[in-house]
Amino acid sequence: MADDFRLANYLARIGVRGPVAPDYATLAALQLAQVDAIPFEGLDPLLGRPVKLDLVSLQAKLVDGRRGGYCFELNALLMAALEAIGFRVAGLGGRVRWMSPTESPLGPRTHMALKVDLPDGPYLVDAGFGACLMDKPMPLTAGAEESAAVGTYRLSEFDGMFLVSARQPSGWRAMYAFNLEPQLPADYALANYFTSTNPLAPFVNSLIMERVSGGKRLKLLDRRFTVEGRDGERVDERTIASAAELQGVLDRTFNVAPPAPIDQLFARIGG
Repeated sequence: MADDFRLANYLARIGVRGPVAPDYATLAALQLAQVDAIPFEGLDPLLGRPVKLDLVSLQAKLVDGRRGGYCFELNALLMAALEAIGFRVAGLGGRVRWMSPTESPLGPRTHMALKVDLPDGPYLVDAGFGACLMDKPMPLTAGAEESAAVGTYRLSEFDGMFLVSARQPSGWRAMYAFNLEPQLPADYALANYFTSTNPLAPFVNSLIMERVSGGKRLKLLDRRFTVEGRDGERVDERTIASAAELQGVLDRTFNVAPPAPIDQLFARIGG
């Protein structure tokens, strides 16, 4: 995969300049820069468009175009960049818990995350969890807690797996559970098809966008635009009242050019 990756273009897209190396400083810089420069967005599933995971399509959309993507795209892109630099990376599969009651059974692996091996041990790296984008790698050890620019994250044990959680105003909130079984491209292809086409999948029914920038978490859920500070503290919230206002938010806040007319997109996200 890394042989076909245009690393210089990627680094320019996320605004990382200077030398890069397979070390923690580069890893942290890339994750923080990517969640700022390339937003989480699910426009294609919402509009009934296919989500392609091949490296040519990912670079055309996320690097060359004014688009973001969701977890399979964002973390596949980051994985390719890390491999091109010389990191040892494995893809993981996560079972999302963000909207699930504590007592509910585990769902399928519909999230992609990364394990990156460094001399001091493995790290969990994730630039694509759209409900709460992680802005810093964290040691892949049960009991680890990582404080980042806009969030605090914790790893704990859960039914023989890891559980990553984010601190919120109401306390810790589970994000997803995972184990260390490496995922194959076929695993991601199946999960991607499900999340981008199933009528019950959130991305098929709602506009979900997020970016971490300037110490703030910027979120769009359908017509509700929210700004959060550290650990989910609500700073501002407003309702997008028109297609023109939605276009402004996409342009100025997320730097995204939608793949369909803005009036069509505004009508798709309801009242």
